[in-house]
Amino acid sequence: MALTREQLAMRVAQELQDGYYVNLGIGIPTLVANYVPEGMEVMLQSENGLLGMGPFPTEDEIDADLINAGKQTVTMAKGASLFDSAESFAMIRGGHVDLTVLGAFEVDVNGNIASYMIPGKLIKGMGGAMDLVAGADNIIVTMTHASKHGESKLLPQCTLPLTGKGCIKKVLTDLAFIEIKDGKFHLLERAPGVSVEEIVNLTAGELVVPDNVPEMRF
Repeated sequence: MALTREQLAMRVAQELQDGYYVNLGIGIPTLVANYVPEGMEVMLQSENGLLGMGPFPTEDEIDADLINAGKQTVTMAKGASLFDSAESFAMIRGGHVDLTVLGAFEVDVNGNIASYMIPGKLIKGMGGAMDLVAGADNIIVTMTHASKHGESKLLPQCTLPLTGKGCIKKVLTDLAFIEIKDGKFHLLERAPGVSVEEIVNLTAGELVVPDNVPEMRF
């Protein structure tokens, strides 16, 4: 079966390492805050000016003044700090984020990403994604493998306006965990119960499939 939003966040959390500074984008990436491995110390950054996000608050922990970049209420972990967005983006642009997790509309075999707009549709702004993909070497994209119409989002070449070029190395979809290298997609893992054939059929870009692709573990 395809992964749920929570399972996507759980799998991304397995990529965290002790001492990491991690930026979590709007949407599914923010859920990663709930699945940081016990005993591991990571500092989760929100581009609106919070370093040290904790899990989402329970009903009695909600503070309407404490929000992430997606305007969701959050908690603060021990050692957290607050600062203005200019300082936050100086951290991002200066390459001080160890891992960035963000969503996308499309990713292609050359590591290009389209994530900020669909022509003809109203957008509030491009957000901070362009800075994030330009300032980070380690980026994981989380998204559905195909659109609601069954069209692949993993392409030979992006068709939408690009957010960044040649910057994406790993993609986690609801069907598979994929690495991008040498102008191809490389299948690393598949979602439990999802066949390799299904992934191949829904991947428009060239996909390299090794023998005995393992299922993800949670």
